[in-house]
Amino acid sequence: MEAPRTFLHKGGGYENLKVFKKATVIYDLTFYFTQRFLTRGDRTIDQMVQAARSGKQNIAEGSAASSTSSETELKLMNVARASMQELLVDYEDYLRVRNLQIWSLKDERAVKTREFCKHHVETADFMVDIDRRSDETIANITLTLIHQFDSMMRRLLNALQKNFVEKGGIREQMTAARLGYRNEQKARIAELEAENAQLKARIAELEGLLREKGGGR
Repeated sequence: MEAPRTFLHKGGGYENLKVFKKATVIYDLTFYFTQRFLTRGDRTIDQMVQAARSGKQNIAEGSAASSTSSETELKLMNVARASMQELLVDYEDYLRVRNLQIWSLKDERAVKTREFCKHHVETADFMVDIDRRSDETIANITLTLIHQFDSMMRRLLNALQKNFVEKGGIREQMTAARLGYRNEQKARIAELEAENAQLKARIAELEGLLREKGGGR
């Protein structure tokens, strides 16, 4: 007999998600940025670090919750995205109030940064010669990472929402699993009953043949 179908999928594994790795780089750069360029005691330090941390941690928590609650997973992933949007505004504010430049999409620096960020998801790759980089450069690099993170999160959320619509939440999947198991049981019982009926018919046939042979002696 086949085992009942499972409705739970393995949660976790967030460490291997590219979007989580990118969130980790954003957090690490933000921590470095705030410690180097903001004055101790500035509330913006805590705001920026906490927003970056929230973006990273909510992906981890959402991934861990995925095995038991699709709704919670979606909620936490949305929180992660919103946190990074808050961080993006903080970086833009930093540049604007200091009359520093937010690189345009066609700026050669922005083009090179996008290409580099697209293919690198480890903090160590961004820390090379970082002490020589200006606050404008590091802020724009981080802005690029946040934009790429947001694009990846949109795709991930669309996939999660599509899966939720097609397969339902855990409750719906539990119901489907129970119904599937019951249907398998009913089908198996029907098969056994059919086999039993065939055996009874064969036994009756053999008994009839024995009676015929016994009466012909």
